Amino acid sequence: MHGSRIFGALVFTSVAIVAVPASVMAQSTTDKMEQKAKGAAQDAKTGISDSWVTAKTKIAIFGDDRIKGGQISVGTVNGAVSLRGKVDSDSAKAAAASVARAVTGVKSVRNDLRVVPAGDRKAIAASDTDITRQVEGRLAKDAKLKKVDVRTDRGAVILTGTVSSIDASAHASELARGVPGVRLVKNELTYDPAKRDGARAPTTVGK
Repeated sequence: MHGSRIFGALVFTSVAIVAVPASVMAQSTTDKMEQKAKGAAQDAKTGISDSWVTAKTKIAIFGDDRIKGGQISVGTVNGAVSLRGKVDSDSAKAAAASVARAVTGVKSVRNDLRVVPAGDRKAIAASDTDITRQVEGRLAKDAKLKKVDVRTDRGAVILTGTVSSIDASAHASELARGVPGVRLVKNELTYDPAKRDGARAPTTVGK
């Protein structure tokens, strides 16, 4: 009888020892799930999506006069930004990466921009009036950008007005920067944050 009690106690103790790690493990898994949920909730709260990061990066790059060359494309996957296209110099390439890294929500930057010296391309000289007319012509072809106002000051294009989303705003900057003679695009467009654009940020989307 005494031996049975001892055996029972040993069995109980063994079960308890096995059960503790299992409990701790379950708690650890629960904690990780809670942290993951909190992280997802935070992302939802800040409203930062890949499309929002892409749009903000485009606006920032096209608004920097150190980055010469209109053939620049931006893509974002899980916060990792990829830059492709052509710029005039190594310094412009470095500046593009620096500008991209400074954008909120960017986790990393892959810089695949190719350097094509300005001497290898025909220099473009255009008056502010010509630039404004060409930018307006490009924007008028997009129904979302017809209400954008354009003015140009020494090659710097200023965009004002209201658009439906930050993506539309970024597209306006992209179209304007593609006009020969434009050295930078100052994006002062506003948009309705209630629209589905991937972000609930302030209504001013320029720099």
